[in-house]
Parts: sequence; structure tokens; C-alpha cells
Amino acid sequence: MNVARQSDQIRLELMSFEDVVTALKNEYTTALIPCGAVEQHGPHLPLCMDTDHANALAERIARDLGATLIAPTVTVGCSAHHLAFPGTISLRAETLEAICLDYCTSLAKHGFKRILLFSGHIGNFPVLKDMLPRLREAMSDDVEIDAFCDSIAWIDRWRLAVQNGGGNPDAVGGHADIAETSLMMVLRPESVRQKRFEVGYRGALSEGELRLMWADGIKSISANGIIGDPNGSSTAIGCNCLDAITDLLVRSFTK
Repeated sequence: MNVARQSDQIRLELMSFEDVVTALKNEYTTALIPCGAVEQHGPHLPLCMDTDHANALAERIARDLGATLIAPTVTVGCSAHHLAFPGTISLRAETLEAICLDYCTSLAKHGFKRILLFSGHIGNFPVLKDMLPRLREAMSDDVEIDAFCDSIAWIDRWRLAVQNGGGNPDAVGGHADIAETSLMMVLRPESVRQKRFEVGYRGALSEGELRLMWADGIKSISANGIIGDPNGSSTAIGCNCLDAITDLLVRSFTK
């Protein structure tokens, strides 16, 4: 297999072991580990939103970085603050860390020298940040591990992308809002229930509200599970958001 030409064959689970051997010989020694979630996204979006987002970003990031393969997405994440809403499945932080460690150990054993973790679910960011030093310590010195964990930069990029797409940046709240709804209009349009759009919690969360959300769940600050407002969503905004976050992650991983 010519990996450089077969750009659709950059996902490990779609390759044979011989394909992977060839890729490594061709210096495809960077691996992405996308993380997602299965959790509520208001009454208008499916539970798979964060995983769909991670999958779409992974392919874009891998192609922009070059010489990069994509490990199978970790579909379920840390979503305990959404468990009041039926259908949400959550891993414990130590479970997600154990999965990521096993991924990294396996990939390093095969010869991958750079392993990059990111998440389509912002709720995984604190867990990734906490585990990163231990993942690095567990690897040999010739294996680089990195993870993107900057939620502020992410939300700022979304606000600018929404504004540039003709939307209201104040409708960005980070969960089932104008940004995420617009993304799903691009990624899985048939899943967006436009008649069920509702305004959620609007405005920046205070430190106290953030602590309350993590301690008592998102329902303690938003009865419908939305932070932000999906009204005004569009495919143009969704494409802008994909481009903006792809650029943010590629820049972060190429420093």
C-alpha cells in the first residue's frame, strides 16, 4: 500500500498489519489518539456528537500534519456531569487513563515515536491534562507524548468561527450550542432536530457555577443540558468551526 497516495487509509483499524509495517518504514511514525464521549447534547442533538467531532478532526489533523496515522477513537469519555440525562455513558478518570496508557504502550511497541491525544469532548480536557505527565513517564525517552487540553483557546476559536460565519458569538457556550449544532449540521445533518432547538444557560460560567457543574452535574445549571444557544446554527458556521479547531490543534502539535 502506498500510504501517501491512499489518504483514506490512515486509520489503523482499516489497515492490515502489513500496511502498518509499510507505513512505519515510510516514516509514518506519528499516531493520533482521538477521544470522544457518549453523552447528552440537549433535546436536539444525538449522544454521539463529541465522537463524531473527534473522528472528523482526526482525519483533518492527520492529513495536515502528514506522515500520521489515526488510532481507533476512544468513543466513551468522562461524562459523569451529564449522567442525570438518560443515555449518557461515563468512564472513570482512571479508566480513561488506563485506556490511553494501553494505547500509547501498544503504539510505542510497534515503533511509533510521536503519540498525540486530543478530544472532541471538552470535559475530557482536565483528565488528559492530569494524566499527561504519567503517560510521558511510562514511555521510553525516544517516544514523545502530547495532548491538547486548552479549553479557553478552543472556545475562543469557536466564537471567532461563529462570528465569521454570520452567527452570534455570544451563543457559544461550549455544549449543544450554536457551534456544536452547526458542526452536526455538517457531520450528521439528519440527526439535528431543528424543531427542538432551545436556549440553554447563556453567559460565561462563574468559578462557582463551574464548581457546581462538576460537583452536581450540568443539570444543576441548565435544565435542558445546553450551555449556549443553538439558534442561528448553519453549515457555514459548522465548516468554519471545523477549520478553526483543526488549525488550533495542528498549530499546537507542530510547536
